[in-house]
This record gives sequence, C-alpha cells and structure tokens, in this order.
Amino acid sequence: MVDDLDRALIHALQLAGRAPYSRIADVLGVSTQTVARRYQRLRAEAGLRVVGLPDPHRTGRSQWLVRLTTTPRATQSLAATLARRPDTTWIKLASGGTELVAILQTTPTTANPLLLHDLPATPTLTSLTTHHLLHLYRGGPTPWPARAQALTPPQSQAFTPVFGGDGSRGGPGADIREGDGELLAGLGEDGRVPVGELARRTGWAVGTVARRLGELEASGAIYYDVDVDPTALGITTSAMLWFSVPPAAADRVGRALAEHDELAFVAATTGRTNLVAHALCASPAALHTYLTERVGAIEQITALETVPILRTVKSAAPNVGLRV
Repeated sequence: MVDDLDRALIHALQLAGRAPYSRIADVLGVSTQTVARRYQRLRAEAGLRVVGLPDPHRTGRSQWLVRLTTTPRATQSLAATLARRPDTTWIKLASGGTELVAILQTTPTTANPLLLHDLPATPTLTSLTTHHLLHLYRGGPTPWPARAQALTPPQSQAFTPVFGGDGSRGGPGADIREGDGELLAGLGEDGRVPVGELARRTGWAVGTVARRLGELEASGAIYYDVDVDPTALGITTSAMLWFSVPPAAADRVGRALAEHDELAFVAATTGRTNLVAHALCASPAALHTYLTERVGAIEQITALETVPILRTVKSAAPNVGLRV
C-alpha cells in the first residue's frame, strides 16, 4: 500500500508528468532524493509509469471499444496477440476469464483490418461486439480522481506552469504532425524519458525536441497519464458497467456518472448499451453499495450489465504490453 507522500507524488505526476524531481520535492516539502527514491520504489512495487499520449481528437483518430468472447484455452493467446499491436490500448481480461475488452484506434483514411478481417476470422472467437466511442466524459486527459486528490489546492496550482496553462485542454498551439511519430513513440514508452534520449530517437537537436514538446503540451495535443497498480491504492474490485439510458437523458447521465469517484472511465458509445464505465472499488461490498445506492439513484438508467475485470493485460500506452 502507498502512504500519503506516495499519493502526493502520484498526484503531482498526473498534473505534471515531466516535472523534475527537484520541482516536485520543493512543492511537497521533502528532499529531491526522497522523491527520486519514492518514484523508483513505486515503479518497482506498484507498476508506476508516466506515459505521454496524443489526444485522439487532435489526431483525427476514432476509438472503438471491442468486447470479445473466446474459448477458455484461447483467451491468453488472443490477449497476447492484441497486446502486441500498436493500435490497441487498455486491454482487460473480464468475466470468468473468457472475455476481453479492448480499445482499438482507427484513422479516418484507413479501415482497420483487425475489425474487418482478423477478428471475425478468428476460429476461437465465440462472440464479438464493437462500440464506437462517441464522447468521453472521464478518461484520457481527465484523470481518475483517486489518483488526483492528495495535493492541496496551492500545491496543485504550483504545478500549473509545468503542466501548461490552467489545466484546460485544447488551447491554441501546435497540432500533431506526421513527423512527430518517433517523439510520440518515445513518450508512449516513458513519459519522463530525458530530452537527450528523445533527441537521439528523433534525430532532432535537443533544443528542437524541447521546443516541440512545449508546443504540443501547451496546445493540449498531448497529455500525460499515470499508470499504477490499483491494488496499491487499496482497490481490489474492478468492473465494466454497461448502461442503457434513453437517448434524451444520455448526456445528463454521462455527466452525472463522471462526477463519481468510483469511476475511472465514462463514455458514450454505440451499440445495445449507450453508456459504459469502468468502476474501481475497495471491495465487492463497496461495489455493491456503489451500484445500489449511487447508480441505483439515477432513475434514467433502464438497464445495467456488470462485468468483473480480472486483470489488466495492456494499459494506456498503445505500444506497451503488460503481463498476460
């Protein structure tokens, strides 16, 4: 489990993913060595990673949430195959170990062969449903509150200049260009990778890398996310929630759900259900209480499917696979 200082460090990294140890130490009132030591320990023991990701809306990409059911023996192999693909993120092993939930990215000009050919032709697949993500209420640049509640308001404000602006996204500035590919790949592997390493990877001068990073951060074209093992934060129970809501109420319900601290992800989708969320709770009892008391109080929800998540196979960065 993490302590208060660990939580403050995680919160700081969520606000300012590339902030130097010394900057974080000054705000938290500890030594630079303490911050560096805590960061390395969290990486080793809690899977802490900072990743730099492009805002998909700024790249013109579409996101699809895919639900796949396989034969029991085939799930691990299919999960590993999907995790190796650069166009997949956020792969979860669900239900009794035979269902996978993944986010797939497509471009406006390229029909993704995974959706059109590869998955439908998989002989071990027993069901496949695809849901186009129409609107994100929480997730992406909007972090899960459990990772962003440890700092005081003045401490949070102290990271604003590092973060770029007032924390809002989509301000004026640079958009992602085709030549940014290697820069984005490096940030996707490690959002705190030194500028010198990014210069080596891109073939650019160090000053060019620093200037380009500043442009992309200021415009909101890229953002930094923090991966950390939820169990280190006291979370033992995870589930996907699939909601049916009358269309006229969908936006109102989506916004209401996005205010719930128990939800790390909330989106509007196509399909038989039109809202989806990812719940993270301290225990099965806590999930039950959340569903019966908070979700149950929203009268516009006409149906709910709860699917337990057993393990994360791949996390935020599109090119980084986790254990299977």
